[in-house]
Amino acid sequence: MENTIYSILPPIIAIVMVLLTRRVLLSLGAGIVAAAIILTWFAPLDALQEVYTSFAIIFWADGFNAYNVFIILFLLLLGIITAFVSLSGGSHAFAEWASQHIKSRRGAKILTVVLGMVIFIDDYFNALAVGQVARPITDKYKVSRAKLAYFIDSTAAPVCVISPVSSWGAAIIGIIATILAGQKFVEYSALEAFLWMAPMNFYVVASLAIVFFVAVRDVDFGEMKKHEVLAITKGQLFDSNKTIPGEMKEEFPTHSHGHVRDLLLPILLLIVGTITAMIWTGYQNADQVFDIWLIFENTDVPASLVTGGLLGALTSIVLYMMQMNKNKTATMGWVGKGIWAGIKSMMGAVLILIFAWSLTSLIGLLETGAYLAGVVSDGNIPTAVLPVLLFILAGVMAFSTGTSWGSFGILLPIAGTIMIEADPSLLLPALSAVLAGAVFGDHCSPISDTTILSSTGAGSNHMDHVLTQIPYALTAAGIAAIGYLVIGFTGSLVISLVVVLVVLAVLFIVWSQRTTIIEKQQNN
Repeated sequence: MENTIYSILPPIIAIVMVLLTRRVLLSLGAGIVAAAIILTWFAPLDALQEVYTSFAIIFWADGFNAYNVFIILFLLLLGIITAFVSLSGGSHAFAEWASQHIKSRRGAKILTVVLGMVIFIDDYFNALAVGQVARPITDKYKVSRAKLAYFIDSTAAPVCVISPVSSWGAAIIGIIATILAGQKFVEYSALEAFLWMAPMNFYVVASLAIVFFVAVRDVDFGEMKKHEVLAITKGQLFDSNKTIPGEMKEEFPTHSHGHVRDLLLPILLLIVGTITAMIWTGYQNADQVFDIWLIFENTDVPASLVTGGLLGALTSIVLYMMQMNKNKTATMGWVGKGIWAGIKSMMGAVLILIFAWSLTSLIGLLETGAYLAGVVSDGNIPTAVLPVLLFILAGVMAFSTGTSWGSFGILLPIAGTIMIEADPSLLLPALSAVLAGAVFGDHCSPISDTTILSSTGAGSNHMDHVLTQIPYALTAAGIAAIGYLVIGFTGSLVISLVVVLVVLAVLFIVWSQRTTIIEKQQNN
């Protein structure tokens, strides 16, 4: 049943179940079982073997699977950093410092968005690092965890996908290079093509504009409005009855010996260590050629994350131990408890990630992505509407499979082949549409690893994050679809970009007419 309509059933089952039950692991498990049964033509023993294999290859696939294991280790290390930042009083000290420099709820939100745009090296890294820095401030000013997760998720992948100096950018440039190889009509390099595609990524343009506007002016509707009202009126930042990945269960002793450095120094060394390791591993893998584009194309992101994570975790532990001569609550016993508390806090996120990887592996064997791609490539469709159709298809594929990388990895070569034959002038818009759709689908998918990690970084219930982000993502997608229709029929980047910006301006004017939650509170 590979590469057939039946191949889309497992992700549909998982997504529908998670939306109905809000139980992520149960829903992912149902999708995994359904995929294994369909893959083995309803042979129970063979299906059981496929399920086992899908989990086993996460850790061992033709040898040690360093990529996945290192991502898991990085999560655990981040949990340890979080624990010791709390133990040392760094979170409290940073919140006190922030209250002197960031004077409003709006300032806390804008800081989060700016951090999300600035830390663009890798989406995993962005999702977790921004959450660690911003959470103490947004908590202080009663920004709901669901909104924090939205800010993180809606700046991580969108910035990474248009930045050439990122793990995403390097991979995409490599794929573009293979598409352009041997094409006589091409007058630009893969890097130049990538840079030209950035302003054509209308979903990124729309989503970043919306997330910044939402940070400045509280535009809340649907589930997000409920979370924000509870945060502002009752100080309830999240539902304590729901599972919160990355949330500490341990009650740490309180004291007044914390310093801002106890939070900032571990995070700073985490960032510096990760970026340095990315440059070093990329340099080594590129045969020691110091070319920044080549370095980021060949960098080892997971190993670099673990390197930075180890540096940050050890720093946070050392900073805590330095308090032992003056802080009576600081003991070696709490060092062990802190490490264990940090690991436990991340176990929920790790399990969700492992289940999502297992489902993704089985979906790959079912060739779900290839089937969806074939729906477009086999159809007799006018070339002018191909960009918007590729955008929608990439969105559906990323939503169904939970991976933007897998979606654009499959669709970029297909889109390139189609457009080179049909209309070379629309090649770059079509490739941009694929990237835009992949990020859009990833934003809406409850089985996306980036979405999972954004929930973890923000300390938000995963399904609360998914349901509150979807309306904003759909709004940005609708605007992007208009842009791709315009560029398909006009072939003009300028006209289509102007149309997108005008639609955004009209939308913001309409939203500005609404009285915000904060304004209502001030008027009472």
